[in-house]
Amino acid sequence: MILIGMYDSPFVRRVAIAMRLYGIEYEHRPWSVFRDAEKVGRFNPLIRVPTLVLDDGETLTDSGAILDALDDMIGPDRALMPPEGPARRSHQRICALACGLGDKVVSLIYERAVHARETPTWIERCERQIAGTLDLLESERRGHETPWWFGDAIRHADIATVCVLTLAVEALRFDLDAARWPHLAALRERGEARPEFSEIHQPFFAPPPRPAR
Repeated sequence: MILIGMYDSPFVRRVAIAMRLYGIEYEHRPWSVFRDAEKVGRFNPLIRVPTLVLDDGETLTDSGAILDALDDMIGPDRALMPPEGPARRSHQRICALACGLGDKVVSLIYERAVHARETPTWIERCERQIAGTLDLLESERRGHETPWWFGDAIRHADIATVCVLTLAVEALRFDLDAARWPHLAALRERGEARPEFSEIHQPFFAPPPRPAR
C-alpha cells in the first residue's frame, strides 16, 4: 500500500498511526498538496490527502473512509471501531467531532498562511466553533473514567482527538488550557507519549502566502 500525504496533517497522521497499530506495512510518500500538487493529482484529482493506494491499485480518499476500509480488512476482532450498534455510533460521533474540529483548525491555518489575511468575522467564527467543540468534547470525556475514550485500549476516537489537538497546539499556538479542558489535555499527553505518535509526527509545514494581485 502507498499512503500519500505529510504527517503534519492530522488526517494523514491518524491513518498512519492506525496502520502502525494494525501492523499494516505501507510506503509513505510525504507529498504536499501545495508543493507536490501534480504528483498527488495523479492519484486523486481532488488533490487532497490522505490518499491510500491499495495493492491492487484501487485508490481510497478521506481518512474516515480509508479507516473504515482498513477496519474491514483487519476484521472485527482487531478493528479500532465497533462493527455496529450504539457502540459504533458513539465512536463515530467522537470521531466526527474531532475531525470537524480539525477542519476548523485547518480553516484558520489557510486563512492566515495561505490567503495571507485575517478576516475578523471568519476568525471569530472559527475560534468560537473550536472552543465550543472543545467544551463539548471535554464534557463527553469527563464522563469516561477509562484511560481512553471507550475503555483500556486506544481506538480511532482517541487517535483522531489527539492528532487534531496537536495540530491546534503546534500550528496555531493554541493554548489548550488544562484548567478549562483538563481531560482533553491529559488525553493528548497520554497519546503523544506513545511510540506510534512520537514516531509518526512532523512539524507543521506552513505553505507560503499567495502573492497579492
